[in-house]
Amino acid sequence: MSTMNTVGRPTTPNQVSSKPATLTGARGLLQDEHLIFESDGWGKTGVDLPEPQTTGSDLGDLVRKDPIGLPGLSEPEAMRHYVRLSQKNHAIDLAIYPLGSCTMKHNPRLNEKMARLPGFSDIHPLQPMSTVQGALELMDQLSHWLKTLTGMPAVALSPKAGAHGELCGLMAIRAAHEASGEHEKRRKVLVPTSAHGTNPATAAFVGYTVVEVAQTDDGRVDVADLAAKLGDDVAAIMVTNPNTCGLFERDILEISRLTHEAGAYFYCDGANFNAIVGRVRPGDLGVDAMHINLHKTFSTPHGGGGPGAGPVVLSEALAPFAPAPWVVHDADGYRLVEREEDEAEQAFGRLCAFQGQMGMYVRALSYMMSHGSDGLRQVAEDAVLNANYIKARLSDLMSPAFPEGPCMHEALFDDEWLKGTDITTLDFAKAMIDEGFHPMTMYFPLVVHGAMLIEPTETESKQELDRFIEAMRLLAEAAKAGDVERFKGAPFHAPMRRLDETRAARSPVLRWTAPEGSNIAAE
Repeated sequence: MSTMNTVGRPTTPNQVSSKPATLTGARGLLQDEHLIFESDGWGKTGVDLPEPQTTGSDLGDLVRKDPIGLPGLSEPEAMRHYVRLSQKNHAIDLAIYPLGSCTMKHNPRLNEKMARLPGFSDIHPLQPMSTVQGALELMDQLSHWLKTLTGMPAVALSPKAGAHGELCGLMAIRAAHEASGEHEKRRKVLVPTSAHGTNPATAAFVGYTVVEVAQTDDGRVDVADLAAKLGDDVAAIMVTNPNTCGLFERDILEISRLTHEAGAYFYCDGANFNAIVGRVRPGDLGVDAMHINLHKTFSTPHGGGGPGAGPVVLSEALAPFAPAPWVVHDADGYRLVEREEDEAEQAFGRLCAFQGQMGMYVRALSYMMSHGSDGLRQVAEDAVLNANYIKARLSDLMSPAFPEGPCMHEALFDDEWLKGTDITTLDFAKAMIDEGFHPMTMYFPLVVHGAMLIEPTETESKQELDRFIEAMRLLAEAAKAGDVERFKGAPFHAPMRRLDETRAARSPVLRWTAPEGSNIAAE
């Protein structure tokens, strides 16, 4: 039986797969591309260099005796290789990325243009402060807006990512307990079961014992369990709000009160700040420390190893222990407080060699200034609206993990609706690739069986959401109709078929070796 695809043309399930395989390995205008090491031309170079005038060398016995082992490519060959690779990957510039803003959301090109201005991109961290007044002023303005948006009196800009920010916050908490003489007895950190995995890992890294706090049936912190585990041996709690189930912790004020009553500090994982920015100030909720993922809320790029930025806002109680450096504006202009013998007497130290990621600061402030206060509020409203739209459109075919009430920035489904189909969450996700969509977050949070966590972000239009939703509905209907092979064998149309991801993670092949009998090494 044929169906209608999203552009109105009739299709059948096997319409594409029934066509003959190509003779070259390429498909349409997508080229079949090998590893760069498999390219021929090992004796080539794209640069002509003059012969050296002398034959002497300062390398002594370190002179290379064997071929370097790198392929030689001309500029067109190198360009084509990487363009062809890019065509095999999904990108936010191609379609919606339902894995969410944790990893990828639209990065406005204006921000990129600003970050490439010579006054920001060409400066050196060891330049005299008098020569980088504009950069320091930008850092000061960014600090001001981060403090304003969170209702917190201090901020540390230097952390490089969310987990690095968690480290910063817990080290400030530890320094505060050391200053009060309570560190030796306060050795526990309480973490909910639905927390990001970096939360307990960071607490353990700092030297704390992690104690798990239970979750209620509606996906929130079990306040009774929290109260029972709080005591004078607890240094802090780490709560994500909105949490990893995509829900706002409605008992957040009580959580804060109980924590402070026990003499502990409240660390908030701010990864999901984009759901409440401009609407709620964490400082008003009693938060003592919170990292802000600039890539998630303020559109800076993320992935590929960085650079990243995860500033940490701090309460009045923790502000004296903030790591150096920070920007000060006085009669002589802008300057950095960097040494303990200066105003940083109680700072717990430094988190990185210099001042952090300047390019990320420029992008984040550009985003804030482009939106204004009302625009940032709309960011949160649109993120929540888009997620609830997806939840509402899919709830009749898929099973929401927490059906009662609205979600925040992400819609969470479990695999209850797949029972009896012999199809798993992983199978469903692989079939999404065939339909042109990157899979959503799978099997997380762990408290939800077979979790499918969809975060559309605030930048997607209704048209794109509808296109995604229609594909999800067609796949869900196919799963319930018993079209198992469509899912078990997927992806059929990706450059690579289904991989053994467990083996790839545990036994990765990270080094290319020339095939046996190859003369590449001898060239």
